[in-house]
Amino acid sequence: MRIAVTGGTGFIGRVLIRALRDNGHSVIALSRDLFRAKEILGNGVELVHWEVGRRPSPWEGEIGRADAIVNLAGEGLFTKRWDVAQKARIWNSRVDGTRQIVEAVGRQHQRPRILVNASAIGYYGPHGDEPLDENSPPGSDFIAEMAVAWEAKAAKAESLGVRVVLSRIGVVLEREGGALAPMMPLFKMFMGGWLGSGQQYFSWVHRDDVVGIILYALNHDQIRGAINATSPRPVTNKEFCTALGRALHRPSWAPVPAFALKVLVGEASQVLLTGQKVIPKAITTAGYRFKHSELDEALASIVK
Repeated sequence: MRIAVTGGTGFIGRVLIRALRDNGHSVIALSRDLFRAKEILGNGVELVHWEVGRRPSPWEGEIGRADAIVNLAGEGLFTKRWDVAQKARIWNSRVDGTRQIVEAVGRQHQRPRILVNASAIGYYGPHGDEPLDENSPPGSDFIAEMAVAWEAKAAKAESLGVRVVLSRIGVVLEREGGALAPMMPLFKMFMGGWLGSGQQYFSWVHRDDVVGIILYALNHDQIRGAINATSPRPVTNKEFCTALGRALHRPSWAPVPAFALKVLVGEASQVLLTGQKVIPKAITTAGYRFKHSELDEALASIVK
């Protein structure tokens, strides 16, 4: 297939593009910074400037040439402290960006067959130890409301004849980014520990499986709607930190008190101090087999 990807220079996107090309697909990367995209993605990827909100735009024509779209674009949740302006950037980068992609699809005579749109397990809001699958209701905090609005914009492509898959991504693990990038140096310096009580659930997923799930969704027409991109074995935050300590041969003994985390990152701390026990029911029912379903094995593969 010919696949258009937004967010292709990010932590997930760059590996997805490599996997798409390895599987024989051609890739159009829509990027705001073509020089950076060229440096990260290298040769063999068609680059198109993506500037949402300005028309006419060359990227809209590329939408009509694509068989599929994978939309991974979005402002990082923890790159800056949340204030009114930053929350607006987080919201608009996902909700408004997705709206404009779907509107561009609607203006094409020839349309993609598939839209795989990123979402987040924050859709479910804070929960205790209740297992949550794709039929569980949404929460009501900022991240949950954003995810609901984000998915609603993507779902409008269904009325245009496009199969829509909403990939609710969990806490993604790999060495050079995601949750592990700031945690591993602390553990190596014997300063690692859990957050708050440590009893909040931590629905993790190896980056290889996020990419695998997206590829599987692209290739299986029966998959549509919401899918949880998380490991089938969620753990508590304390269990996760203990396992990371084992993998690094370091103790996990220096927990971060809730009040300290609130001082450090403000309102965003609630995302870290609460959690969800998310189960990937839809994708496993569809036949996907996880590469890394057990936490100890997943961490060992990362830190070896």
